[in-house]
Amino acid sequence: MRIVVRILAIIAFTVGFISPAYAYLDPGTGSIILQGVIGGIAAGAAVIGLYWQKVKAFVSSYRQPNSETKDKG
Repeated sequence: MRIVVRILAIIAFTVGFISPAYAYLDPGTGSIILQGVIGGIAAGAAVIGLYWQKVKAFVSSYRQPNSETKDKG
């Protein structure tokens, strides 16, 4: 409960001191932001694609039972 009160107090304090920016964001700015987001997603997909075999081998090493446990069971 105390954390909720703190969060609400921080929000109220922040909203109380907001001043107008007097800035203009034209449609080109939105396009640049969209390109950055799409580029970030594409870069993340490329990294995952490059390292997919290593990740797959790492995960499968934990899923396969050892030969010792296979003999006991």
